[in-house]
Amino acid sequence: MVPTGFTLGVATAAFQIEGALDEDGRGPAGWDVFAAKPGTIVDGHSPAVACDHYHRMPQDVALMKELGVDSYRFSLAWPRIQPDGRGAVNRAGLDFYDRLLDELLANEISPMVTLYHWDTPLALDEDGGWLNRDTAYRLGEFAAIAAAAYGDRVARWVTINEPATVTTNGYALGLHSPGKADFANGLPTVHHQLLGHGLALQALRAAKVPGEIGMTNVYSPVVPNSGNPLDWISAGAMDVAQNRLYADPVLTGKYPDLIRAAKLFSSFEHPDEDMAVISQPLDFYGLNYYMPTRVAAGGGDSPVPAAMAEAMGDDLRDATPGAPLHIEPWPDTETTAYGWPVKPEYMAVALKEMAERYPKLPPVIITEGGASFVDVKVRDKSANRTFIPDERRLRYLSDHLGTALRATAPGGEAEAIDLRGYYVWSFMDNFEWSGGYKQPFGLVHVDFETQVRTPKASFYWFQELQEERKLAASADAAVAAAAAGTDGALTDAGISDGGMSDGGPVT
Repeated sequence: MVPTGFTLGVATAAFQIEGALDEDGRGPAGWDVFAAKPGTIVDGHSPAVACDHYHRMPQDVALMKELGVDSYRFSLAWPRIQPDGRGAVNRAGLDFYDRLLDELLANEISPMVTLYHWDTPLALDEDGGWLNRDTAYRLGEFAAIAAAAYGDRVARWVTINEPATVTTNGYALGLHSPGKADFANGLPTVHHQLLGHGLALQALRAAKVPGEIGMTNVYSPVVPNSGNPLDWISAGAMDVAQNRLYADPVLTGKYPDLIRAAKLFSSFEHPDEDMAVISQPLDFYGLNYYMPTRVAAGGGDSPVPAAMAEAMGDDLRDATPGAPLHIEPWPDTETTAYGWPVKPEYMAVALKEMAERYPKLPPVIITEGGASFVDVKVRDKSANRTFIPDERRLRYLSDHLGTALRATAPGGEAEAIDLRGYYVWSFMDNFEWSGGYKQPFGLVHVDFETQVRTPKASFYWFQELQEERKLAASADAAVAAAAAGTDGALTDAGISDGGMSDGGPVT
């Protein structure tokens, strides 16, 4: 049973759903230019329309209301609000999110707002993007703009989403905007994103926003491919580069030892006082979990398994010549359409490792979790409707959520963690970056030609999960009221002598 105080939410990102890239004063993003280059997006898919959420927002919020979610995590499109990433603010862009926030609150859906989810204004990208320290200060300025406009209505803020993915895919492998492929010089992008997080947090706190503030990192437990000592060393290095490089500075105020040693061979330097900005206390820590990573020594044929490379639309065999390690597929393991291994037990490993590494870890929210699978439409002629029986996605979500709750319950392997919520990625199918429209993660299917939304089986499962929790909360309240001497409380709550309600057994 999901605890009554636990947040169940859904998540999206502006660039992946909004469309309307050239409307109402929105400026261009680096991703606009990157996605327009031939060969960068699977099958040449365009984000120009995406889910058309910019025009269909009230309809989408109504679907969230039907779903029964506690909270909706969405991002502000930086170039829609501040077209050049500095200076003048676009009133029409501010107004769109004003309407969205009011619509959510009118439907009793709590907003979680992400300030930066990868859509860097093009002018900043052209000035170096996250290689340029100034971009961190511009994010701080953007945070102040958002706080002034929306601070009274946002329950939770995420400063920055998955800096690890931005650095790895955008600046090391060239798979995402800005399309740079330079492993050796990626360290400044890590530091500048973390500094941007700290400056954004400072701006939000200076504005005295009442909402909680955190940041979000992706976390993937890393295991060696074999007992070979080189595989163990490689796995340790990958763990540092993929997980600790981004979490340690925020949660401990210093970079991992291996990174500090590597800086001896790099020309990159930063002021010591940056670390105090980066490591300011958080109200919560956002954890995105999708899969574990299996690592072997040596370059292999490609940095990632062939199925992953194919799903991303790239031949990566020559991406990192002479690489010291590579990612191996998991034997005898189900994979998603992205080629990601489905290993729900490693959700517990991720939480356990976080608890052990960071004894002062703030409350944790799983800010993304989900899976892409190819969906099949089934036509029910008798009811004249289309049904999408996405059992694999439903099972993925159920298994991962259940694992997280068990791991953090009393007696669980990560019981030290105060787990506050789980957000499903994603509310609806969307433009999945370099994967285009071929990686559906949504609880809601989107026909990208007609823009018709169709809830999937996983949507109705999630809806039922919400209803069961609300029923349990009602029963708990009735029992508490009865214990306090309130006459008729059990009868009013619909609880019979047999401990049953119209919705089934109360657990």
